[in-house]
Amino acid sequence: MSDDDVRAQYDAYPYPNRDPADETGPALIGSPGNLLEVNHHAFGGRLDVGRPLKVLVAGGGTGDGTIALAQQLADAGSPAGITYVDVSRAAREIAEARAAARGLANITFHTLSLLDVADQGWEPFDYIDCCGVLHHLDDPQAGLNALASVLSPAGGLGAMVYGELGRTGVYDLQAALKTLKPHGTPADRVRYARHLLARLPPGNRFRTNPVVGDHERGDAELHDLLLNARDRAYRVPELFELTGSAGLAITGLIKPVEYDPSIYFDDDETLGRIDELDGPARAALAELLGGSQKTHVFYAVPRARAETAVARPAADMVPVLYQVGARALAETVAAGKSITVNVAGAAIQRTLPPGCGEMIRLMDGTRTLGAIHERLSESDPDLDWETFIAMITVVHEVLNGAGVLFLRAVRS
Repeated sequence: MSDDDVRAQYDAYPYPNRDPADETGPALIGSPGNLLEVNHHAFGGRLDVGRPLKVLVAGGGTGDGTIALAQQLADAGSPAGITYVDVSRAAREIAEARAAARGLANITFHTLSLLDVADQGWEPFDYIDCCGVLHHLDDPQAGLNALASVLSPAGGLGAMVYGELGRTGVYDLQAALKTLKPHGTPADRVRYARHLLARLPPGNRFRTNPVVGDHERGDAELHDLLLNARDRAYRVPELFELTGSAGLAITGLIKPVEYDPSIYFDDDETLGRIDELDGPARAALAELLGGSQKTHVFYAVPRARAETAVARPAADMVPVLYQVGARALAETVAAGKSITVNVAGAAIQRTLPPGCGEMIRLMDGTRTLGAIHERLSESDPDLDWETFIAMITVVHEVLNGAGVLFLRAVRS
């Protein structure tokens, strides 16, 4: 299939299906593109949104990532500017209408392939968001190379590509539909695809895959999933190869707990073998064991600064809880109860020392770790900084792994 076929697909069915009239509530914030997550995994918690950051949304579709970033930056009073590019004019028009409905004036829109961003004379970008696009290119490596060429040496990139194992059955059904050659308009092909879906045998791999349900949300989603002009999926080792070949290093796979194989085991023999693996090998093993990642969301930075890109506990870091209340979580931990994290269809129980409960209660999104240590020391003079850091490191590993705790420096 050609680039024109891909463009025609998204002109016929702009993706995802969005109505600008619905832009009345909070922006839909996902991954990549959650600024807390971006800051933590790509900027060491020290991204300064007070300066005029340059952001590129490469392949913005109908605008989910663009609107989310623009709204978060506007809410923060940031002078940042966002550049949106996409090959589909129909998708761009919807994204523009959504921005207008929200009164967002910090976006410029371009009908353009991300392969051509290096030819525009734009200054390097501080952050690049590329969600669900690379896997639709004829040459994904060329696409990521193009993005890396316009990324600032101090910048970061967030991306999503399809995961192979979680899309079990998708490519079987794509091939079946190509064999059956449904004719007519895109709407005719969607109708026939639904006709076929209703008649799949019980043991069909697509039918028995519990994590793929995009086609149930609408025609645009079905067309994107099963009638796509071009797409491919990745396993973790291929993901590291893709980014490495572009001169980038992966600094975060989201959610981190889903890429930790040790969560499935409690026997010393297996845990010992896992401990011998490096980070990429551990992530690859977790994918093989879990088998349900239909997408891979990751953050990456230029290789030269990979060691400093991820936020670590320090005195000037502010721990920020996300989508979870400090009081309720603190009470759970203080009572010695487990925290449930859903991974690969399994409810994984994670525990924290009960003594961490009061620490979590003090996480109000403004206190630094230094200030929290000072408060705790008032009632426990024996709590030295080394002991406190050891405790917060455990808290950070569990809660950041679950995607509910991020660190940002005071000035961020």
